[in-house]
Amino acid sequence: MRALTYHGAGDVRVDTVAEPGLQEDDDILLRVTATAICGSDLHLYRGKIPMVEQGDILGHEFMGIVEEVGSAVTAVRPGDRVVIPFVIACGDCFFCQHDLFAACETTNTGRGALLNKKTIPSGAALFGYSHLYGGIPGGQADYVRVPKGNVGPFKVPGHLADDQVLFLSDILPTAWQAVLNAEVGQGSSLAIYGAGPVGLLSAACARMLGVEQIFMVDECAYRLDYAHQAYGVIPVNFAYDDDPADSIVRHTAGMRGVDAVIDAVGFEAKGSTTETVLTALKLEGSSGKALRQSIAAVRRGGVVSVPGVYAGFIHGFLFGDAFDKGLTFRMGQTHVQRYLPELLAHIEAGRLDPQAIVTHRMALEDAPRAYELFNGQQDQCRKVILVPGAAPDPRGQGAAVR
Repeated sequence: MRALTYHGAGDVRVDTVAEPGLQEDDDILLRVTATAICGSDLHLYRGKIPMVEQGDILGHEFMGIVEEVGSAVTAVRPGDRVVIPFVIACGDCFFCQHDLFAACETTNTGRGALLNKKTIPSGAALFGYSHLYGGIPGGQADYVRVPKGNVGPFKVPGHLADDQVLFLSDILPTAWQAVLNAEVGQGSSLAIYGAGPVGLLSAACARMLGVEQIFMVDECAYRLDYAHQAYGVIPVNFAYDDDPADSIVRHTAGMRGVDAVIDAVGFEAKGSTTETVLTALKLEGSSGKALRQSIAAVRRGGVVSVPGVYAGFIHGFLFGDAFDKGLTFRMGQTHVQRYLPELLAHIEAGRLDPQAIVTHRMALEDAPRAYELFNGQQDQCRKVILVPGAAPDPRGQGAAVR
């Protein structure tokens, strides 16, 4: 079969690899009909995530048709059309029983995050996201072995196109959890750092819930323009504003700051020269710029919600400021399975239209070029969907969706 494989920073290739087979009684074999490049895939592409090996199959946003099921699988059967959550959860452990699927303590045989060097259970395994998170082959491929076939695969109705439901695999529930964690609703104010796919869908979810005032911070002008047109956000371009938080505060009621902030940037935020040097010397693992901005922009007693990926130590976290303001922080990987029925209902009712952020639909064979477009913010790229089995574009550009 064909699959997108990792060969080093900035080097991904579509190779012919062995087709997967069932390994456990509760596995399923999925024929992929659509997959996507996630913003967090770019951390891998840039060589920022450890324990990625040459030949690893990437991708954790995918869906398709069930081809084969193990003897213990009862939830789905061959021919079912399903979306696969990027989080692999057992459904039985302590955390899964509390709907904390991303904290599943049985599926990840890797190390997960290093938490003060304590021997605590790792979080859940993730598809296509390094051997830190289980080393499970990802979904940017013709076929995928999906473990825990009674817990993850989510059946979707045939009247909805792949593009409408594909993002149930990750970025839509990630945005939804970020907004729920922010505890905003009718009449609230919110700032979103990052105009990537998760930031954009966070704005869509927040607007659906009645959030009145939404600021969005980024340096990508075309994405900010789209967010303003589609979701009515107030754009703040930090290419021209060196202190977005100050600008946000000045435009809130009483200059108190927003009720909540969503940090949809994570550890690769453009930070200070000091942070750049410390990161290059591997003395810290993440830039704290977006977090410092979040602390500055939110009002006293507000919430900072963090769906952006962080790792390791952070310089200049300003914990004293957070304490003084009495802030609440909520963060972590997404408990995807918890939200799928509710989000599907919103899509079917037309309240959410996640496919609206898609700009490019390309063949899997064009995946290396797709990564270049997405990583380099070329051709006004917001989101790319890859289609296995489709003929590659001879121009190497892909089909733009406008």
